[in-house]
Amino acid sequence: MHEVVISIGSNIEPHGNIKKALLVLKDFMQIEKVSGMITTKPIGITDQPDFVNGALKCFTFQSREELNQQLKAIEDLLGRDRSRPKFGPREIDLDIVAWNGEIVDTDYFSRDFLKTVVDQVI
Repeated sequence: MHEVVISIGSNIEPHGNIKKALLVLKDFMQIEKVSGMITTKPIGITDQPDFVNGALKCFTFQSREELNQQLKAIEDLLGRDRSRPKFGPREIDLDIVAWNGEIVDTDYFSRDFLKTVVDQVI
């Protein structure tokens, strides 16, 4: 079983979309801990609503690649529009930040908000 930390965020109906994502995630992994949610300003494209961000620590039998594909499928299920710019509005954003105790998302080191929420669950 793999220990994984996933970041979760949204700026389109964020509380509802984050809640929906957590419900879907519970169907195929064991969620051990969810951080508090924080509101952050958008990065890159600033003319959009603030984001709500958090993190969760969970366990999965999936490989990292399988989990990453599953997270993208959940984003699609919840209506993420991939035709928008990378730093544009998002219904949901799910990313693997840590895998078996190792930070694998370099944004952790440069984005204070990500470090704040991830550190709550590790």
